Amino acid sequence: MPGPPASLEAVFTEAFADLREVRESTTYALSTHEVGIVTSVSTGIARVAGLPNVGFEELLRFPGEIYGIAFNIDEDDIGVVLLGNYWQLQAGDDVERTGRVVDVAVGEGLLGRIIDPLGRALDGQGALVSDERLPIERPATAIMDRARVSEPLQTGLKVIDALIPIGRGQRELILGDRQTGKTAIALDAILNQRGQDLVCVYCAIGQRASAVAKAVAVLRDNEALAYTVVVVTEGNQPPGLSYIAPYAATSIAEYFMEAGRDVLIVYDDLTQHARAYRELSLLLRRPPGREAFPGDIFYIHSRLLERATHLREERGGGSLTALPIIETEAQNIAAYIPTNLISITDGQIYLSPTLFELGVLPAVDIGQSVSRVGGKAQRAAYRVAAGDLKLAYAQFEELETFVRFGARLDEATRQVLEHGRRIRACLKQPAFAPVSVPAQITLLLALGEGLFDSLPLEKMPAAEQALYDAAATLPETICERFISANTLSDEDRQAVLDVVRQALLPFQPVADDAAIAAKEGAS
Repeated sequence: MPGPPASLEAVFTEAFADLREVRESTTYALSTHEVGIVTSVSTGIARVAGLPNVGFEELLRFPGEIYGIAFNIDEDDIGVVLLGNYWQLQAGDDVERTGRVVDVAVGEGLLGRIIDPLGRALDGQGALVSDERLPIERPATAIMDRARVSEPLQTGLKVIDALIPIGRGQRELILGDRQTGKTAIALDAILNQRGQDLVCVYCAIGQRASAVAKAVAVLRDNEALAYTVVVVTEGNQPPGLSYIAPYAATSIAEYFMEAGRDVLIVYDDLTQHARAYRELSLLLRRPPGREAFPGDIFYIHSRLLERATHLREERGGGSLTALPIIETEAQNIAAYIPTNLISITDGQIYLSPTLFELGVLPAVDIGQSVSRVGGKAQRAAYRVAAGDLKLAYAQFEELETFVRFGARLDEATRQVLEHGRRIRACLKQPAFAPVSVPAQITLLLALGEGLFDSLPLEKMPAAEQALYDAAATLPETICERFISANTLSDEDRQAVLDVVRQALLPFQPVADDAAIAAKEGAS
């Protein structure tokens, strides 16, 4: 039975009082959203109007979860570099500011994964597991936070570790014509880091999908993918992704470096990166310069490679070693982009098409290759074993050119030529077959002593393999001194050479008794 009207009025009064109290205690947070309009869309870029407060390189959101970077901030409109498939965009679409710059996921969860520069997984293994994101553009380490480059990064390639050593924290350029083995050298360096507690980042920039698949297959087959992060942009993707790819890969590498670990990053290749930037710049109507590249092409590469360094112990002692790759045309290393990068990096490894055609693999031209860190980042045993090797090989190459004119040779010159041919044969190496440090030093000691000079050239591969097998039997104490900072003693050197002589004994030529008798009779 309903109560009296007075009680009903009290209920309404109490209810309205509660509503009034809730309304007065509630504060509404107002958020502003700047929304602009697409005025035009072309290959890889868009023109946007109506965003007066946008910042340089700010990330903008387009319909369909497509993102772009504000690249040209003009008085009337904004030139935006698009980072996705822009086919469905059209004039009149809304554009929204995000208030942040481009960033990428970083962390241990990226090891063994294949991603794009925006941090999206491409390997079909689910979403990335990461608790942190870093901007792709970060300032390089301050000078006072850097330490000198003193620890070697072994590539497993005899010609590089012995003659063109690379240190942890160095930037070593790999350049050469098409199909001369540039990527193979970089992959060899990654494969040789297995078991070395070193993280690798392989950045494929604008590559063919088949080339990327082949590189990933090599890493997977050699169990190197577990400690490698692969960042991929393919040639048919927008140029904006190719432009940001090396910066994103470097931020991923810097995460591990700042955690105190040693990192190797490969940029394959920066020629495609420069071409992508040139395409974007021309579309945005930036003034072209030499070879139609914009004037700041040097800056985009220098600010990238300056991030490679060796940190001081107070900063964790980590290092970031960079191996940028450049493709030359008709062996022209004086072109615009190669000369830029040669001046930025700490040395270069030049691959010669002539050597490649002769079957000298890896086709490293020792005369035009250099490491500006050099022996300061090389193990002491290497300096002892390979001290005169580069000079002897250079003399051989000069004499070999001279001999082509049919000159008559004396015995000393003939010995130099024979010794040089053995050096060339020993520096040959198949792809994806790195050689250990003890085996390399044993081989270099044998070369320096001329133990191969009496062997026929056709027996060199078998003799070299026998030497590697013998190096595996060396005492553990000698192998440890190979790796330590101490130089080899005379006793260690003699012990190694005795083992080598015994291993090469079956390959020595057998003297012909009749020939010996004839020679004695003539004398």
